[in-house]
Amino acid sequence: MYNPFKRAQSKVKRQIRRNTAAAVASMFEPFRPPKPKTKRKTTKTAKPATKTATKPRARASKASQTAKTPATSRAKTTTPRGASFKRGVHVCEFGQRSFNLYTPVSAKTATGPLPLLVMLHGCGQTPDDFARGTGMNVLAEEFGFLVVYPAQERRTQIYRCWNWYKRDDQGRGQGEPALIASLTRRVIAENDIDPAKVYIAGLSAGASASLIIASAYPDIFAAVGAHSGLPVGAAHDERSAIVAMQHGAPGDRNLVPMPTINFHGGSDKVVHPRNGRFVASRALEPYSHLPKSEKTGRVPGGRKYVKTMHRIGKGRSFVEQWVIADSGHAWSGGNAAGSYTDPDGPDASRAMVRFFLRHRTTVKRRSAAPA
Repeated sequence: MYNPFKRAQSKVKRQIRRNTAAAVASMFEPFRPPKPKTKRKTTKTAKPATKTATKPRARASKASQTAKTPATSRAKTTTPRGASFKRGVHVCEFGQRSFNLYTPVSAKTATGPLPLLVMLHGCGQTPDDFARGTGMNVLAEEFGFLVVYPAQERRTQIYRCWNWYKRDDQGRGQGEPALIASLTRRVIAENDIDPAKVYIAGLSAGASASLIIASAYPDIFAAVGAHSGLPVGAAHDERSAIVAMQHGAPGDRNLVPMPTINFHGGSDKVVHPRNGRFVASRALEPYSHLPKSEKTGRVPGGRKYVKTMHRIGKGRSFVEQWVIADSGHAWSGGNAAGSYTDPDGPDASRAMVRFFLRHRTTVKRRSAAPA
């Protein structure tokens, strides 16, 4: 039968495809690597030498110089002698990914197994870049733990984003969650790792993926850290991902108790800050009657923040939520040597490590793997 609207319908479909492609491109635009700046050649003109009376510049004290930014943002990013930052490739039935594994100097003299932290980078980043920006290797030396940085492949996702918004990458025994879990088990098996102290954290897409992986594998991970991410189930395809990033999405109900620490910039234009509140509220669902306490503060010479803790008495927090005023889509307190960092914010890396090391899995939890 002749359809008089066929041409108009085809035109509308083409327009929808173009709009969707443009929306997806704009969603990932903040993750494109910046274009190199070109210096303009300028001609210098000789100025007549004149003597002017100048006051001697007062030299600031070391205390005032170092108090402006957190320790991680000033830390050296070089690997110390005796430590190693090696690259490897992991292949399993769920795919293949390269990774970097940092082993601190203390691993050689440790009297017992060490904790392990899995770090998932954000879009447009690499393991080396993420390690520099977060300064997590520096903290690995200070606290004594190993760090593994899986790398997203460009052929898998053109912007190197973890596929947190795809249905096939949102559950146990499938896709990227199963691949990261397999890599984690390998690192545990090949190194002297304490299986009770294994943690995962990430930024942006890496944060969203970390939350999915932690909830899917509570038998492996004792706690999770998310920075500028979205809750589990916030999206199931590219279109819903755009909506969730721009406006926020509550995600799925959480039935798995998982200690969670979450950071989010109050002025994040890439992932709406509302998502940070949803992450915290979902993390609280499996816990009943956790008293809430709130603390406001400011980094010396830096940003204000609000820290909300949910804990029993003065014990360890089970859920922590940090909101950094006027901060954007960047790792708070990070080192400027890496991309997407905000050196003026509170030290997210140190706060996460402190939070992680107070939690551990039990033998019962590690042996009772969910179906």
